[in-house]
Amino acid sequence: MAHVDNLIERIPDPHLRAQIAEEVAKLVEHKDFGLVFQRHLPEDLEVPGTRPRRGDMVRLRADPEKQNHVVLATKDGRATIIAVDAAKQTIEGSESAILDHDQLVVVKDFSVPIYPGLVPLGEINRGGDKPAHVVIEGENYYALETLLYTHERKVDLIYIDPPYNTGADDWIYNDRFVAANDSYRHSKWLSFMERRLIHARRLLKPTGVIIVAIGDDEHHRLRMLLDQIFGPQNFIANVTWQGGGSALARHHAGGVDYMLMYGANADSVGKFLDPKPLAAEMIRIVRDELAAGASSAEAQERLRAYIKSNARQMSEGLTRFNNVDDNGMIYETADLTNRLYRPNLKYPVIDPESKTVYDPPDNGWTVRQEVMREWVDAGLIAFGKRPRKKKSLSEYIYEMPVPTFSHSRNTANTHLERVLGAKLFPFPKDHEVLMRWLRMTGPRDAVVLDFFAGSGSTAEAVMRLNAEDGGTRQCIIVTNNEVGARNAADLRRTGAVPGDQAWEAEGVFHKVTRPRIETIVTGIRLDGSKYSNGLDENVAFFKLTYEDQNLIALGRRFDAVAPLLWMKAGGVGPVVRRRGDALWALPSGAIYGVLFAPAQAKAFAELIAVHDCDLRHLFVVTDSESEFQEAVAYLPLELRLETTRLYADYLHSFEINGKG
Repeated sequence: MAHVDNLIERIPDPHLRAQIAEEVAKLVEHKDFGLVFQRHLPEDLEVPGTRPRRGDMVRLRADPEKQNHVVLATKDGRATIIAVDAAKQTIEGSESAILDHDQLVVVKDFSVPIYPGLVPLGEINRGGDKPAHVVIEGENYYALETLLYTHERKVDLIYIDPPYNTGADDWIYNDRFVAANDSYRHSKWLSFMERRLIHARRLLKPTGVIIVAIGDDEHHRLRMLLDQIFGPQNFIANVTWQGGGSALARHHAGGVDYMLMYGANADSVGKFLDPKPLAAEMIRIVRDELAAGASSAEAQERLRAYIKSNARQMSEGLTRFNNVDDNGMIYETADLTNRLYRPNLKYPVIDPESKTVYDPPDNGWTVRQEVMREWVDAGLIAFGKRPRKKKSLSEYIYEMPVPTFSHSRNTANTHLERVLGAKLFPFPKDHEVLMRWLRMTGPRDAVVLDFFAGSGSTAEAVMRLNAEDGGTRQCIIVTNNEVGARNAADLRRTGAVPGDQAWEAEGVFHKVTRPRIETIVTGIRLDGSKYSNGLDENVAFFKLTYEDQNLIALGRRFDAVAPLLWMKAGGVGPVVRRRGDALWALPSGAIYGVLFAPAQAKAFAELIAVHDCDLRHLFVVTDSESEFQEAVAYLPLELRLETTRLYADYLHSFEINGKG
């Protein structure tokens, strides 16, 4: 190893030297057990629309071979480039070419820090003061790095449905679809997943849960990878979903998906509780009957008719909740006779309405007299032949889930086709299935993340859960604008390339994800036809951008950073923008502010004191730590504001996160 170390030290490029040293250290690390796989070179990403700069890696947009080039110089919208041998990392030959910027596409290497921004693409405001759901078009690895700045240890629940790696051109590695005959298909997939899951772990709260959907092809490898990243002690469940079957399958009907669940700390994750089948419908029937003016006896009659017609689908215990009292409580009754002889619990009980006096049973009651009086006064005793304790359905509506279930996948296809008005996406996840598991695994104000968003099923599930129970969950979803393999081939035959309007219009974000969410929330499809009455939710759509570090440091790209500050502060209210050379920004309704001139901290603090919203966060723009501390000292202590220094905090975060 000493000889290898000496050779590494002779590498002149410090970045390359550090990379090779890190990889060699991984190779010599001794592993007796666990998942061992070939970790591939860092992924890269083509970023159409990004202006090439000196030193950037680029490709010719029309080059199907995707040969890498390095930019030697740029001037007047043109770039001088030279080809690079990716294997040797040396410049090939000496011939260079000068091309227009629009003929090139910049390539971002995942091992190099990026400085992201968000460009707004539109918004929907129907949810009042609820936090906005955030929909980001962008590469999910870089989006995760971005979220590490805004949401580290803030996410309650992550649900992802990554590529299943079936060999059917269902995913892309380094801008190329991975085929079934690729010898490194599985190790590429593991490298791809490992990078993203490491970031995902940092996003979870200590009580957070991650759910990863997967099929048979990678299930066993994924579980080992999750054990490695989250720890085997934090495994929660391997949920099996039987979604159908095929008579054309080789050995068995198949149709099975899995959901692997892990906790950031499984000991901090509570029990999952699932509403009993049809219990919610029983509550709705009684509530609607009483709201329509029916008596409790009439509501009880309607409830019993429903139970009788659906008894085969109910557990025996649920069918016993067939009574409705004058307060609208659905209940069954429990015996109050003590199984042991308790002479100190023998006392008479009086029905307050009929004045009937009930003598105690031979063994006595199960509770003390003062407790019995409280139950009688609260209407929790049913009087008949003997007093019995009412057990409310609302207290027994939940049960622990069994980690296997059957639910046809066809319903999701039909639903999405109805939402969009056409069949535009294969195999979407069922939002009703997701609602069930999201309901169990996250609180009503949960922050839910899906960074393989696809058609947007997770966002719809979260929004419909809010409508169901009045929750204020916030969903953050990320998807690229990937074009399917066949569609991409057709587009290339017409001369289109990524970045062209015709190409981008066929991508999943613009064709499926955004239209679906807009239709679900507004109730109106893209063609103007009505789908529903919509939902009372707020949504903000953004595109991930890659900013110049120097321009950020100079404060000349505040508009690109502004949405990140808004997300970091909770994503509620307006995004704070700077107007001209304003000394600060604190618009009405904002829950955070930005102080651009620390010398004005005292005046700004006086403004904060009369602000019309509860302020949560303050960002101070200064290069000086001492100036930052002086400005913060003026803030009212009782506000307990979180404070952040710009742009040092931003730049440092992405220098760290960019190392993976």
